[in-house]
Amino acid sequence: MAIPKYRRVIVKLSGEALSGPEKFGIHQATIDRFARDLVATHRLGISLGVVVGGGNVLRGAKVSEDGISRPTADAMGMLATVMNALVLEAAIERAGVGARTMSALTMPQVCETYERQRALRHLEDKRIIVFAGGTGNPYFTTDTTAILRAAEMQCDAVLKATDVDGVYTADPKHDPKATRFDHLDHQEAMDRRLKIMDATAFALAQENRMPIIVFSIREHGAIENVLCGRGHFTTVS
Repeated sequence: MAIPKYRRVIVKLSGEALSGPEKFGIHQATIDRFARDLVATHRLGISLGVVVGGGNVLRGAKVSEDGISRPTADAMGMLATVMNALVLEAAIERAGVGARTMSALTMPQVCETYERQRALRHLEDKRIIVFAGGTGNPYFTTDTTAILRAAEMQCDAVLKATDVDGVYTADPKHDPKATRFDHLDHQEAMDRRLKIMDATAFALAQENRMPIIVFSIREHGAIENVLCGRGHFTTVS
């Protein structure tokens, strides 16, 4: 059996990934599959946190184009991430591992409020944490949240789940000549303006020497495979 390279990680799941084959909303079968993959990875002895986006329900930046202030629109987007987190938490627990949703927005009737020391205790108690509510502030993406939580949780890496198996020189869906990078450094990714994460997330990752592993979440067992060095992916470090 391959030995996992990293022992504590944050998995970044976009809201769009949770919609599965649909264009919008929550696709329960897809979420259940993600939950099974997370649980299988957890059973390898990996400490796991998950940061979820909300784009399958609402995108704050898009809503702000319709006349709503950006801070209000971003707050709406943060609420969407809480809904996604609660669905994922329930799916993880059905798959057999304890999970907790922790939100940067305070809503104690719904879920725990994020607090670093409490989150670390959850990891020590072998629960999977689903981080919701972004950073709790407007103008910051959930990609930035993933890097921030990884630094706070003393993680070894961030696993960025996408639709493609790594970072390419161009969009492989449109350019058949696009080639995949096996490795990039943070500065090169920023200089090339590769649309993996936003510039704030990259800068924070670079400052904290946090590796970002970009992989496709569409295959069963993808998270476990990446951690064990199997399959295709790109490491940004």
